[in-house]
Amino acid sequence: MVIWFIVCLAGARKFLHVPHKADARIHPIDSLIKAASLQHDAWLKQASASKTLDDAVTEYRKRYKRHPPPGFDDWYRYATERSSVVIDDFDNLMDDLRPFWAIQPAEIRKRTRDAFVDPWNEVAQLTIRSGKAEIGPDVKPTHRWMLDGVIAMMKNYVDKIPDMDLGFNINDEPRIAIPYADFQDLLKKSAPTEPLKGKVVNEFSKDRSAGWNYSDPDDPNNLPPSIKPFEDRSFTNTFHTYGSIACPPSSPARRSHAWDTRTLCTSCLAPHSDPTGLFLANWTLSASPCHQPDLAHLHGFYLSPAAFKPSQVLYPVFSQSKADGYADIRYPSPWNYMDKAVYAPSDNASDPAYDPPFSEKKETLFWRGATSEGLSR
Repeated sequence: MVIWFIVCLAGARKFLHVPHKADARIHPIDSLIKAASLQHDAWLKQASASKTLDDAVTEYRKRYKRHPPPGFDDWYRYATERSSVVIDDFDNLMDDLRPFWAIQPAEIRKRTRDAFVDPWNEVAQLTIRSGKAEIGPDVKPTHRWMLDGVIAMMKNYVDKIPDMDLGFNINDEPRIAIPYADFQDLLKKSAPTEPLKGKVVNEFSKDRSAGWNYSDPDDPNNLPPSIKPFEDRSFTNTFHTYGSIACPPSSPARRSHAWDTRTLCTSCLAPHSDPTGLFLANWTLSASPCHQPDLAHLHGFYLSPAAFKPSQVLYPVFSQSKADGYADIRYPSPWNYMDKAVYAPSDNASDPAYDPPFSEKKETLFWRGATSEGLSR
């Protein structure tokens, strides 16, 4: 069971292929471990292929059909000085930011303000001015540590970041789910031009703080939103109203609204399972709700989220994590910067924090933690 769990976590990005005519003497788990190892090595190789700044710039343009942002040279120096294993792979970041290329900058600024202007929205404001980051007003005292963690993350390079305001989700649950047709339209409009055009610049626009000035009453961007950006859907089943709306209309999740909870949905498991049907083979695909309508009644987040205030409009909201199909912008969790989850094992066998050698550990898999993502019924 322990090995199976490790394999599940190791499946990173693409399908871990197990041949249908595998040698009967090879256990499926062994095949999955080998495939995951090869895939891991291949990912590491492509993630840091560039050895110079010029190489990294060329690779960025090749992969993403865009020029690197201003300050890319500073970032490259920062990353290489810390022996970062990621120099060239920005896929997750680009996936999250891509739809915003379809929206005008002034509209992005307005949506950012609309998200954090009302404390009820539970989106906290972080302001960056002249290379200094500060927490905005009306942040819940119980959640202020999250913004403290973000500032701690930024402290070594905040002087390189231009003036801007950011909105951070203070809830565990993601916030932004865009209907499939609307999202595809955004992706179409945001597609980069080919070949690359325009003058290459290595500086941000001047006087950026003026765009974030909320004191001008004549500026339409400073008017309060005409409708509430978010709605409260806590403690309700949200699979069909939010969880699956990013799926294609032809997908099982969109076509099937009824499922016999007394039976196992084998068709839901097949796409991400190995040929035997017994083991998880594609970790990434297993997170997609599109082929799994049964998740509406199995997953706590879809069944009864504890604190869920979502929107079907593309607001620029930063979240620590998100379910598949959501359009939040992910950022590293501040838990790791604020000593919220310290791993401090002891070598003393009588200490409750004692961590025995691996060879002495029992072959046991158990759950540790709280069910903070949903409410049991």
